[in-house]
Amino acid sequence: MSFFSWSIDGKRYWRLGLVMPVFLVGLMGVSSVLKQADAQTPTAASALTVRSDIQEANSETGVITARGNVQVYYPARKIQATSAQAQYFSRERRLVLSGNVYVLQDGNSMRAEIMTYLVDEGRFIATPQEQQQVESIYLVQESEEKPQPQPVGVPNQPPVNP
Repeated sequence: MSFFSWSIDGKRYWRLGLVMPVFLVGLMGVSSVLKQADAQTPTAASALTVRSDIQEANSETGVITARGNVQVYYPARKIQATSAQAQYFSRERRLVLSGNVYVLQDGNSMRAEIMTYLVDEGRFIATPQEQQQVESIYLVQESEEKPQPQPVGVPNQPPVNP
């Protein structure tokens, strides 16, 4: 794995080379980029894995950008996703996926052009491409109590006592 860094206008940028395009980001501050988030959040860390062709991390802004064949795995919330690009905003604890986004969580799925995941709220916000719609498929559990079918043509009457 090889990291490259450079500075522009006093800001330091990091880039992960294609030698090993896997970057593990601890949602609560496991990565050095996210150390500030760790001080603010006392709960245990859970890993968010992002795989992509290219990744960059800005240590000043705390923004991590992944581009090209992005795959996201967040086992703590049973989330898998694919997109063309992903940005994780560590200070806001927000993940923004863009470009042909597909998210799968617990068998439910959603497709959109842009999808924002708010980590603390566990909520997705999906936006479609222009003149398109967001598509969601939800698994709906059947209730345990099913009504008993009534015979056709027989009114519902109380039983007659002989």
